[in-house]
Amino acid sequence: MNGILCINKPEGFTSFDVVAKLRGILRTKKIGHAGTLDPMATGVLPVFVGNATKACDIMPDSSKAYRASFRLGQQTDTQDSTGNIIRTSEVNCSKADVISVLPDFTGDIMQIPPMYSAVSVNGKRLYELARQGIEVERKPRRITVSSLILEEFSENTGEGVFYVECSKGTYIRTLINDIGELLGCGGIMTALVRTVSNGFSLSDSVTLDEVQKYADEGRAGELLMPVECVFEEFPSVCLDKRCTELYRNGVKLFAEKINIPDSDESVRYRVFSYEKKFMGLAFVKDGCLRVFKNFA
Repeated sequence: MNGILCINKPEGFTSFDVVAKLRGILRTKKIGHAGTLDPMATGVLPVFVGNATKACDIMPDSSKAYRASFRLGQQTDTQDSTGNIIRTSEVNCSKADVISVLPDFTGDIMQIPPMYSAVSVNGKRLYELARQGIEVERKPRRITVSSLILEEFSENTGEGVFYVECSKGTYIRTLINDIGELLGCGGIMTALVRTVSNGFSLSDSVTLDEVQKYADEGRAGELLMPVECVFEEFPSVCLDKRCTELYRNGVKLFAEKINIPDSDESVRYRVFSYEKKFMGLAFVKDGCLRVFKNFA
């Protein structure tokens, strides 16, 4: 069983919990995921099964989109509503006030990872240190927030919803915390739904219960998307029967003889067999087609 399964992660599950559950349902150990979600978050979690796990770290589209609920006037040690409250403040912000600071958090910005995160410092996960009451210095990291929109806001409660499009590695709860600090009252995330991840959306996603139902009926394979779907932006090359056999045996093929123009080594090609089956990714070096990653 090979392919991509897009899960709508339920609240309360870690990303690893989802993988563990699927290993039992699909009866296979070779499963990985892309884009960790906090337990309180729900939404799109791409899961890779079988040989598709090789694609986890090389997908060209790593962008994310979220709908994040927040509350101003509070700060917690986790920067969300699951943590311990460490500060409360009066909220005197109007909707216009909130909107006015959003440009400061749009584009390429620097963000300090929260203590309650899986980032490693000197070989230790930050959340492990945080649980011991230890706080360490963290280096800011560059992230990109391509869209930050205030969709809802109540001036009476200080609660609202942001829509965020951002790069991989962005902490939405930290974004909300930092917006709250700039507004002078603090802020925490109260709910998070990931609507897009690595090119997949909620409409592509299924629940764990649906996977279980299909597996019980012996049809789990029907839910899997082919791994090549995440590489559709790459140019393709289809080999004839002889070249397919040579390629499978690791023989270098002259690019010009298979109608591939000389290109930069960074260009990736989707390679298909004469049977039109996806075999993997390759690149051109010294005039020859070379394997980058095989999936078959």
